[in-house]
Amino acid sequence: MRSGSERFFRWYRTLPLLAMGVVLALTLGVGALPGSIVRRVFYPVSYATQINGAAARHDVDPYLVAAVIKCESDWDPRAQSGAGAVGLMQLMPETAQELADLGVVDDADYDVSRLTDPSVNIEYGTAYLAYLSQELGSTDEVIAAYNAGLGTVRSWLAGGAQGVAEAITYPETRLYLQRVKQARERYAELYPEGLKDY
Repeated sequence: MRSGSERFFRWYRTLPLLAMGVVLALTLGVGALPGSIVRRVFYPVSYATQINGAAARHDVDPYLVAAVIKCESDWDPRAQSGAGAVGLMQLMPETAQELADLGVVDDADYDVSRLTDPSVNIEYGTAYLAYLSQELGSTDEVIAAYNAGLGTVRSWLAGGAQGVAEAITYPETRLYLQRVKQARERYAELYPEGLKDY
């Protein structure tokens, strides 16, 4: 007769295999779904006109903007973080004000006090991505800085790492980088003709 600990260890080895099987089945299942269902359920787009307009004005990849929105708020314009980040792109009001003060965004057209308005939030968030692109050398660095801050990414890069992905010390930022990159790839695959509301 087997002891309770032997049965536990047998299940302890089996559970990860079962979990991997479930994840694989879900992944294959999603891959087999028609694109329209995947777009509607997993990778929707709202505010495509605002995203495309802001992306064109600030020379930013619109798929990256959509990926950041997906990962930051999952398309909820009322989203707020405990730290005070607001709206679709989860902007800190202080960051938006700095962008207005620098003249990156015209506060007369996009009132910084209205960050819960999707048009305003997308304008400031896209402008911030453009600002980070000017300050940093790669899209990976921009994505990491959007999450962890410009100064933090610069300090990681100062350590002599070959790339930001290996230099990241925050687990949250490491996961964020992977999630945004994956979402950006999926948006590009699912919307090859460009972003449109779905």
